Formats: sequence, C-alpha cells, structure tokens
Amino acid sequence: MKNEVEETPKFYVCNCFTTDNIFVEDYKLHVRYVSEQQFRLDYETVLRRLGCLTDQQFEDVHNKICQEVARRRRLGVTSAERAAVIKDTYQPLHPHVYHLQESHLAPEFKQMVEYCRSSGASAEGLLELLEEEAAPRVYRFPVFEKSFCEELLEELEHFEQSSAPKGRPNTMNHYGILLNELGFDEDFITPLREQYLHPVTSLLYPDCGGRCLNSQKAFVVKYDMNEDLDLSYHYDNAEVTLNVSLGKDFTDGNLYFGDMRQVPLSESECTEVEHRVTEGLLHRGQHMHGALPISSGQRWNLIIWMRASQERNKLCPMCNQRPSLVEGEGFADGFTKESASLLNSLCVLT
Repeated sequence: MKNEVEETPKFYVCNCFTTDNIFVEDYKLHVRYVSEQQFRLDYETVLRRLGCLTDQQFEDVHNKICQEVARRRRLGVTSAERAAVIKDTYQPLHPHVYHLQESHLAPEFKQMVEYCRSSGASAEGLLELLEEEAAPRVYRFPVFEKSFCEELLEELEHFEQSSAPKGRPNTMNHYGILLNELGFDEDFITPLREQYLHPVTSLLYPDCGGRCLNSQKAFVVKYDMNEDLDLSYHYDNAEVTLNVSLGKDFTDGNLYFGDMRQVPLSESECTEVEHRVTEGLLHRGQHMHGALPISSGQRWNLIIWMRASQERNKLCPMCNQRPSLVEGEGFADGFTKESASLLNSLCVLT
C-alpha cells in the first residue's frame, strides 16, 4: 500500500504554454506570441528572410498563430471533453492492449529491467545490455514483442477510422493519437513508466531527472506519404523521452540528433540514427532531434515524454524561467506545487 508521501500530486501547466514555442510550419520556425506588435517587432524581419514576402503572407501566418494560441487556451477543457465522449461511445477492437502485460514486452527489455532492479546495478553494467548510438547518451533497445505492436496498431487504426473525436498530438505532428484521451494512461503507460522505464532512466539519466520521473504525456504519431512525411528539428517538453517504432512497412525516415538545446545550432553536428520496428530510442528531452522524410509506406511511433517535477519546478524547459503555474487536467505538463524536500524523498529507485 502506498503511504501519504507517495500519493499523486496535482499537476500544473506553465503559463508559457499559451505564448511560447509556437511552430510556424510553412517557415519551420518556433516563435513566441504575446501581441501582434511584439510579434512584428521580433519576427517580421526573420520571416521576410525566410520567404514570407507579402503583407498577405504575413497576415496568414499571424492568423494561424492566433488560432493556435486559442487552441492551447482551450486545450485542457476540450481534451477532457473528447476523453469523456470516447469513453462513452468508442468500442475497442482489442481491449487487452490497454492493460500492460509482461507478455507484451521484449525479453531483452525485461532482462534490462531485472538487472536495474538488482542490488548491484550500475550504469556501466546496464550499458552492456543495450546499444548506445553514435549520438551521445541516445540508447536503443527492444521494447515490445512484434505481435503486440501489430495488435496495438490494429487498435489505433480502428480508433482512427471511428467517428470518435480526436486531438492532434502536438503543434508539429498533425496525424496521430493522444493516448490519455483513448484511455491508455492508467493501466498501460503509467505502469510502463513506473515499473519498467524508471529503473532504467534512474541509472542512465540521474543528472536530468531520471530518478524522479513522476508524470508523462504519451501519444502516437503517424507518418504517411499523403500526410506528414518528416519532423523538423526540435526538443521535447520532457526530461526523458522514449520513442518506439511500432511499424508498419516503410523506407527511410531515420531520426537525427544534434546537441543539447543550449548549444548554438551553428556549433551542432547531427548524427543519423536508424529506427527499427519494436525497438525504442531513449534520450534526454532537451537533446535536439528530428525525423527525416519517409520515402514509401507508413510509419507509426509511440512517444512517451517523461517528466520530473523536481527538475521542471525549478526551471520550465520551454521558457527557461521559473514556471508560472496554471491548473491543468490529469498530468498536465508535469509541474507541481510540492516542496523540494517532499519531491527529493520521492527520487528513489523503485
């Protein structure tokens, strides 16, 4: 039984969510928007240089940004409304995939976790059980059995084809599914993070919240020849990210990693990393990365942004300031009002 210290805290969003890191897709640019005057002063020259040459083009960009700001302001309410409708109306094709089972997991992954739970576990010992990519501190390992990936994809396609309401995963991915709205958080994603990923991240990323992960945002993104082909260079709103390739058949579309977001782009060199079905890539959320275009087929990826409130309560990873908290739904963006001493007591290997 959990004691009082281990009870789930209330989670919040930083107020910068409605102003910062708004992606202007046509020009591959992230912007901050507080007012039209501020936006013109900060970005009009930059946008002109990128090809936004006419007043009408600039106005089109401005209108899209205003629409995105309005969407973000309503997001908590609209997401909760969608989740309620889905729960009441959607009939799952494979109900068992919503509940994490050991049989879903690859033997190599279970071996890694068993080692991490052992008394003599160390980062050096763990590194012998997984594959480190050329990009620093990016690790690859099998996560799921192929049969489970196939059934999960069948379920996701069944939902995609249904009349149930759907939200986009984030600003940059137009096609995909928010797994909390579909009902995956409680019995699948949260146990996966707490019981299996936390022992691994505790050894690999103790310096950036890996021992203190206490919430997540999980979603699936889809790349298709007639939809999104690639993903621009970016960093995640997370302390640690797991990206699992679920399938299907596709060619190209590798990921590429640069440096941490604090390093100027001009000083960063990118390393290409192959994405293999059933395998996950584990990396720091602030590690700049992107996805190259697929050249055929269709690819689905499961993304889990794992968050440590002890880290982000001190400095919001999106605006680089002390977070200004706004109430949110569910795990929100992983911020809490818990004291540092309480959060430190939770940073133990379980």
